[in-house]
Amino acid sequence: MMAAFLDLIGQSQAVELLSRAIAQNRVAPAYLFAGAPGVGRSLAARHFAGLLLAPLDQTNQPSKNSSARVQQSNHPDLLWVEPTYLHQGKRLSATEAAEQGVKRKSPPEIRLEQVREVARFLGRPPLEAPRSVVVLEDAETMAEAAANGLLKTLEEPGRATLILIAPSPESLLPTLVSRCQRIPFRRLNQAAIAQVLIQTGNGEILQHPEVIALAQGSPGEAIAQWQQIQAIPPELLTAVTQPPQSLRTALDLARQIAQSLDTESQLWLLDYLQYHYWETQRQVAYLHHLEKARRYLLQYVQPRLVWEVTFLGMKGDNDHF
Repeated sequence: MMAAFLDLIGQSQAVELLSRAIAQNRVAPAYLFAGAPGVGRSLAARHFAGLLLAPLDQTNQPSKNSSARVQQSNHPDLLWVEPTYLHQGKRLSATEAAEQGVKRKSPPEIRLEQVREVARFLGRPPLEAPRSVVVLEDAETMAEAAANGLLKTLEEPGRATLILIAPSPESLLPTLVSRCQRIPFRRLNQAAIAQVLIQTGNGEILQHPEVIALAQGSPGEAIAQWQQIQAIPPELLTAVTQPPQSLRTALDLARQIAQSLDTESQLWLLDYLQYHYWETQRQVAYLHHLEKARRYLLQYVQPRLVWEVTFLGMKGDNDHF
């Protein structure tokens, strides 16, 4: 069974637990894949689902050739749920929102209607496989009503296995966690990160130590950080890495950021600047201003005002250094 997880790097404990469950035919009704984003949780879920949905052979074990439809999320007995934005009455995934240029003022979430769709999906028997499989990515984004709705499904899943993907057990309601078998996923060491990045064609990221540092042991996060850097105008990124020297510069930078970046990109930029300013100048005061800006943005304060206050505060500190 472990052969199915060959490209899952650095997660030997998770692979052992999942392989043993299949081999011993002791698959739980629900699992919690707990760990940092980008360390292989979704990849493991896809491989595990492939094993669960594979037809059984003569020894009552999954056949080795699982359908490619599982990898493409179009198997009739697999439902893959991810957080969505609500735009003009329609639900959009993060990818769809980006493709359509939708301005994202709040993070995506798994909505009550999506949980109801899970219940409807599991309300019918599997069409081809021995069981149905439901994967909920970023399960921590469920609001309380959605989480309570999922609880009812977890209590009576029928011929199904649910996989919840979340950062930690603490990010979910205890009642959900108690009904799941936990599979831990670890942050990767530098060698494993390098292996994953090279394996996925992202070896160039290894030449940027600031990206690796921001990723904190997550190759997926390193790729996301690199993509985010590429999406920000280079001249803007260069300008914000130096404290503004004048009132006009501070106000102009605030205007550019508010006009050109959505809220999620602005939150990313705060992380990047905190790392940059600490590594280059070791100024704790700057970090305090940036952390305040994060709190204000998460409270939906007008972004241009947030950045104006932040840069003016940093300029004031710089005048005293």
